[in-house]
Amino acid sequence: MGSFFLIFLKLGGSAITDKTQPAAPKPEVIRELARAVFDARARNPALAILLGHGSGSFGHFTAKKFGYAQPDNWRAYAETSASAARLNRLVTDIFLQQAVPVVSFQPSASARTRDGELIHLDYANIRLALAHRLVPLIYGDVAFDETRARSIISTDAQFAFLAPILQPTRLVYTTAVGGIYRADPMRQSDAELIREITPATWAMQRAQVGASHGYDVTGGMMDKLARSVALAQRFPQLHIHILAASAAQLAPALAGEPIPFGTHIHA
Repeated sequence: MGSFFLIFLKLGGSAITDKTQPAAPKPEVIRELARAVFDARARNPALAILLGHGSGSFGHFTAKKFGYAQPDNWRAYAETSASAARLNRLVTDIFLQQAVPVVSFQPSASARTRDGELIHLDYANIRLALAHRLVPLIYGDVAFDETRARSIISTDAQFAFLAPILQPTRLVYTTAVGGIYRADPMRQSDAELIREITPATWAMQRAQVGASHGYDVTGGMMDKLARSVALAQRFPQLHIHILAASAAQLAPALAGEPIPFGTHIHA
């Protein structure tokens, strides 16, 4: 990305929606994160951001409601895509209201998977958007699959696909709980935060990771972690941070500063 300092930033579905209820956005959280992005870009003109968000209580609940797992249920495919797009429209509008020039890219327009794994996603216009100091925005969506007919692609999977191509310096995931814990902190107040994960420690830590809170059809936190550890192993210069969805935690992450909180995944 030339002289850009590129960061992939995900607004977690658990952070920007209430994942225990269908279609329950948290606009105040989205607005706070949008302001943090605006401030970071204003302070550093070289900062480039690829923004993504999870489907949260939109796509996941819709997929369950319409029986996405049922073979040949193409109505569920259409309904899930539409639901994810509704949340994306809300995120887009709030970021634009905060003067962040986001441009939404519908993943299902070009995505293809094979046995559930992303094998194609058009990135040429994402790259052009970054070159023009826009903030491209992707999100969890559906995709046509060569072997399963259809699949669901998380933002995490798209980040993992795009990272070798666009080569970000940091991947930042914001969540409702601010890191990876040994138990669900929304159910156990004394759950212990895992501050650091590396490819060398992951095999041992994998069994200790608590289940994510709320309904998720993409594999949730374990999928995110497995992809992140694999990326860190493949690209030792890449640093991955899982933080709370707050301006206070996001600001140093976007500034390229040391981050004294959350979970840090690195080689």
